Amino acid sequence: MTSRQAKIQEETHFRIMRILQENPDLTQRELADKLGMSVSGLNYCLKALIDKGLVKMQNFQNSKNKFKYVYLLTPMGIAEKLALTTSFLGRKMQEYEALKLEIEALQSEVNTPSKDRTQKA
Repeated sequence: MTSRQAKIQEETHFRIMRILQENPDLTQRELADKLGMSVSGLNYCLKALIDKGLVKMQNFQNSKNKFKYVYLLTPMGIAEKLALTTSFLGRKMQEYEALKLEIEALQSEVNTPSKDRTQKA
């Protein structure tokens, strides 16, 4: 999984599983709102996670609303979430280090007078 699209998909799956692990009873609309995506896009991703065996969907037995579902990570889903967390953390650490270097370079430019500025003064 090295293409840009694959990384986006991996990150989306990670974020979905991360939220579901904490809040398995969110509706698709609530979950889509938290992720900033459309309900149809979320439904597509959830279906992929279910098809892969990473998430299972169950309806509440005692719910007055028989359309209310809970989304649970399977044992395989928990293991995959851990792997995705490790990968996500590694990518974010690389981004952080690159950003830190860029900030240091910009601060150096601001703090070092250039020839143009000193000649005009």
